[in-house]
Amino acid sequence: MTTLTSSPGGAPWWRDAVVYQVYVRSFADGLGADGIGDLPGITSRLPYLCDLGVDALWITPFYTSPQKDHGYDVADYRDVDPRFGTLADIDTLLETAHGLGLRVIVDLVPNHTSDAHVWFQAALAAEPGSPERARYLFRDGRGPEGSEPPNNWQSVFGGPAWTRVPDGQWYLHLFDSSQPDLDWRNPEVGDEFDSVLRFWLDRGVDGFRVDVAHGLYKEESLRDQERPAADEEPGAPGGPDPEGHSMVERVLRDEPMWEQPEVHDVYRRWRTVLAEYPGDRMAVAEAWTQTPESMAEFIRSDELHQAFNFAWLSAHWSAESFADVINESIEAVAVAEAAPTWVLSNHDVERHPTRYGGGPVGLARARAATLAMLALPGSAYLYQGEELGLEQVDVPPEARQDPSWFRTGEPGRDGCRVPIPWSGSAPPYGFGDGAGQPWIPQPEDWAPLSVEAQLADEDSTLSFYRRALAARRKLLAGADDDTTATATDHVLEVRRGGLRVLLNAGTAPVPLGDGELLISSGPCPDNMLPPHTAVWLR
Repeated sequence: MTTLTSSPGGAPWWRDAVVYQVYVRSFADGLGADGIGDLPGITSRLPYLCDLGVDALWITPFYTSPQKDHGYDVADYRDVDPRFGTLADIDTLLETAHGLGLRVIVDLVPNHTSDAHVWFQAALAAEPGSPERARYLFRDGRGPEGSEPPNNWQSVFGGPAWTRVPDGQWYLHLFDSSQPDLDWRNPEVGDEFDSVLRFWLDRGVDGFRVDVAHGLYKEESLRDQERPAADEEPGAPGGPDPEGHSMVERVLRDEPMWEQPEVHDVYRRWRTVLAEYPGDRMAVAEAWTQTPESMAEFIRSDELHQAFNFAWLSAHWSAESFADVINESIEAVAVAEAAPTWVLSNHDVERHPTRYGGGPVGLARARAATLAMLALPGSAYLYQGEELGLEQVDVPPEARQDPSWFRTGEPGRDGCRVPIPWSGSAPPYGFGDGAGQPWIPQPEDWAPLSVEAQLADEDSTLSFYRRALAARRKLLAGADDDTTATATDHVLEVRRGGLRVLLNAGTAPVPLGDGELLISSGPCPDNMLPPHTAVWLR
C-alpha cells in the first residue's frame, strides 16, 4: 500500500484540488467485452487523467451489489463486485494512482443498504421488534389492519417511501424499495460504518464522498410531512431550482426526513477516525441542503472537510445568478472557516451544456462557466465526459435502466451516464475490447467527440480543459482566497487577487478593457468579449 503524504507546512491537498468523477460503469471496460466499465479499465486510463491535469479522482460505488441502482444499493461494503473486478484490482488502482500523484476518493453509501445485504435479509427473517429489524426503520402501518403506510413520505425516485413485508410491517426507503434506510439511532449502525471507514483507509484511499450525507437521521417521530397540495415530489431533497433562483430566495420546505441535527454527531465521529491516518484523509458531503448556511454546517472544523456546493450547479445562465451564488457560498463557508467547492455536473443531473441550452450555444456557455469556476477559491469537481463537451443523451426507453424510470415513467438519469468515447468512428468508441454498444448505447455521431479526435484538435473542448487546468495550476497555486463577484449589464466580473475574470451572459459583445489576456473559453476578436464567453485577465 502506498499513500501520498501531506505537503509540509502547506494547505491540505483537498482544499484547492480539482477532482474528476469517474462513474465506474461508464468510464472504461478493461475486463473484457461485457460493455460495463470496471476497475482495471479505470487503472488503464489513469495516465489520461494525469495528462488532463486533475489532482484526484472520485470513483462511484464498486462494492458487491445487485446493481438495482448501479452500485448505490450496497450488499457488502468490504468487497468488490465481480462485474468491476476484485480487491486486488482496487489495490492496484490505488498504487498506480498514487504513483502518478493522483489521490483517490471512493463513494460511501451510509443512508441505506441493498435489500440483499445480510442485515436486511436477517431483518426480514426476524420478528417485529427484534434486534435485527432495529437496524432499519420498520414500523406498523396506519388505517384498517395497518394497511396504509406509516406516514405520507414519498420516495425521491417516485411513489411511496414505504414497502410492506409479508408479516404486515412496513420499512422505509427514501429511494428505491431495494434500498432500505438504516436507523442511525441504533448504535450498531454507527459502529459498523466506523469499521467500514477503517477498512478502506487501511487499504490507502484518500477520502470518501458521502452519499445522501444530509439524510442519515430522520425526525424521530416519523411524523407526516407538511407540504403544498401541488408538491409532486414531497420526499425529494433540495435539487436544482428550475427557476434559477438563488438559495436565499427559496421558500424553505418542511422536510422531517432531511437535515436533522443529530447527523452532525456522525461526522464529528468520522472526522476523528480520518484524523488518525496520515496524508490529509478527507470526506466530502453530498448534502442537498436548502440554504448556504445549512450546507456550511457540514464543514465546521470538527466535521466533514467539504460539501458539494449545488447552488452553483443549480444556477441558471445569468451573470446575476452566478454572482449571487459565488458571494453567498463564499460568505457561508467563511463562517465555518472552510473552503468552498464548485461543481457543474454529476451522475445525477442533466449535463450542463444541455442545461445551458444545448448545441453550439450550450457548449460555449458550458466552457465559459467552467473557466469562471476554475478561477474560484476552493476545489472544483468535474464529471467524466464534460471535458469532451458531451451533452445529455436521449436514451431510448428500451435501454433505460435508472430505477426512477421504472417507478415514474420519467426518463431519469441514464442520459448523463452514457459510456464515454475514447477512439474510433463507431460505438463502442474504444470503451472496451468488445464490439457493438456498451451497457447504455452511445450515439452514432460521437466520433468527433472522442478523446482521440479531440486531442488532435487544439480548438476542441478537451484541449480547452487541458489549457484551463494548466492555467489554474500555474496561476492560482497558493493564490489569495479573497474573492468578490459582481454583475453589471449581464457581465459577471470576478476578482481574485490580481486575476480578473469576465463572463458575458448577455447577447452582445462587450469590450475586454485593460489587462493581459491569459486564457479564454472561445475566440475574442478585436479585443471584445463575445456572448457566451469567459476570459481570465491580469
